[in-house]
Amino acid sequence: MFLTGPLGHSNAAAAMAVNAWVGTASILPLLGAFVADSWLGRYPSIILAFTLYVLGYGMMTLASVLPVQGIDGSSSHPCSLQVALFYTSLYLIALAQGADYPCALAFAADQFDANDPREHAARSSFFNWWYFCLAVGTTMALGGVGYIQESFGWAIGYGMLCTTVLCAAIVFLIGTSTYRLYTPTSGVNNPVTLLARSIVSWLVKETRQEEEAAAIAKEVEEAHSMLHLLSIWAACLSYGMVFAQIMTLFNKQGRTLDRHIIGCLELPSAALLLFGPATILVFVPFYDRVLVPLLRSMTANPSGLTLLQRLGSGIAMSLAAVSTAALVESRRLKVAREHGLVDVAGAAVPMSWMWLLPQHVMMATASVFAEVGMQEFFYDQMPHEQRSLGLALYYSVLGIGNFISVFLISLIDRITRSAGGDSWFADNLNRAQLDYFYCLLAGLNTVGFALFLWRASSYAYNNNNN
Repeated sequence: MFLTGPLGHSNAAAAMAVNAWVGTASILPLLGAFVADSWLGRYPSIILAFTLYVLGYGMMTLASVLPVQGIDGSSSHPCSLQVALFYTSLYLIALAQGADYPCALAFAADQFDANDPREHAARSSFFNWWYFCLAVGTTMALGGVGYIQESFGWAIGYGMLCTTVLCAAIVFLIGTSTYRLYTPTSGVNNPVTLLARSIVSWLVKETRQEEEAAAIAKEVEEAHSMLHLLSIWAACLSYGMVFAQIMTLFNKQGRTLDRHIIGCLELPSAALLLFGPATILVFVPFYDRVLVPLLRSMTANPSGLTLLQRLGSGIAMSLAAVSTAALVESRRLKVAREHGLVDVAGAAVPMSWMWLLPQHVMMATASVFAEVGMQEFFYDQMPHEQRSLGLALYYSVLGIGNFISVFLISLIDRITRSAGGDSWFADNLNRAQLDYFYCLLAGLNTVGFALFLWRASSYAYNNNNN
């Protein structure tokens, strides 16, 4: 909303900018995990992340108070300083997430002793409640901060975020004396070196000497295990592509619908995104306290479902969500045509915002299965010294999913405009074809889900807990 409003971006440009930023912020955890696991450590990485967060949100607040006009006094374009400052602050926050995302969750999970049966069972539940708390924060951001930004000003909303993260840093530091701290693995044992050595050993296994056979066999086994895990990671990218649409195209859809509740009271467009975290807030306690015990009695698995069963359920549900989004968008375009609104840019289509509820609720439910499943799967299946890297693999699914979305939007936008017609992502959404794009994503998701089922059917877990 800030990009298409004060910064004057088009729908396609804004969607690509958001996807590119989310992709970068989700890829950087791979670098952050490597630095933390092999050199800096998880606790110092979290402190570094807090510092970058405060600096980034502070600069973002400053960017939002600059006048939205050029040197010639025109109000149609922001000044270049504002654009530069805003994007600089965004990518400082991306760097902060690179240090925070793989380390904070791994650091918290490290507080549980995996060798203690009770603590190990509690750790599985902890991943659910971690995601629940993220949903609480998201709800406060979209419902509270989002409303303040649209109603009272962007600077106040961004300033609140800067203050909040500063308070969070203080709370984290207060608890330092109670934490279990682990030193990072250094030298040749860092995660990237271990992975590279095992894969190289697998590639050259036929040329090595017989006396090294035992060592080679172990390294080859490690390589096979890692490559099998990476094939699961690749299959999850289809989920990441669908997830990338929530904050961009799903959001733009909402602005075209009738958002009135009672009388003249109208929901801000960002508030429609609240139904995702609201679903998570309801579903996580139900899943953890009702569904897991029920499944446990049926499967004899302490977690109810295996990690891959949970993950696969999430990917399947994301396929259902994007298919539903395609049907709803097709109906929205039909209503716009019936009421002669195709060429009336910015007009509200006489169709209730509640039509968007199913796709938001299904994607939120999918995230409880898929994202929590990926977090626990990649954490659990990596050696202890590589667990930050494991969680970075989870975040990279979302990151690369966003980059694939950027590529698809850019390619399709260029192709559809070159034919002389309207782009699938036209600024006037009543002339766009988002339903075609959602159908394309549904097809790609189907291929990804089939790949997942194929690789998961032969996957061998690296420990006996699953």
